[in-house]
Amino acid sequence: MRFIFIDEILDLQPGKSILAAKTIGSGEELFRDHFPGFEVVPGVLLTEMMAQAAGKCLDAERKPRGKAMLARINSASFRAWVTPDQRALICAKIVSNQPTYATARCHVEVEALKVCTADLLFAFLPMARLAPGYVDEVLEAYLKRPK
Repeated sequence: MRFIFIDEILDLQPGKSILAAKTIGSGEELFRDHFPGFEVVPGVLLTEMMAQAAGKCLDAERKPRGKAMLARINSASFRAWVTPDQRALICAKIVSNQPTYATARCHVEVEALKVCTADLLFAFLPMARLAPGYVDEVLEAYLKRPK
């Protein structure tokens, strides 16, 4: 399994908000253990989806402060199960956007039902610390598509 939990960006206002989507297929190995007989997407992966979406929203600003990295989960709440092959819509709104940190209020919806929410804090990693040639493929695909 790749640890990229955004399939596509549907809408983006850099530094303000993002709407993205992810479907975790039933063939993924994680479902063998989580949980046998009742396969559900782990809450930590739902939280990671929200963090990746909000991070992409911040990174799209192209500010020199660096790459947005999840620093703290201020709160997270899970209201319903997400099962294999369900399409999750990930929404993030940037609440505070400062030079050294940012906060986001996020949620995931499945079939028009809000299944989880989170308030997240981000710090910024200097771009020089990333692997040479690093590119966020999902973000770049969105930014390069015809408008």
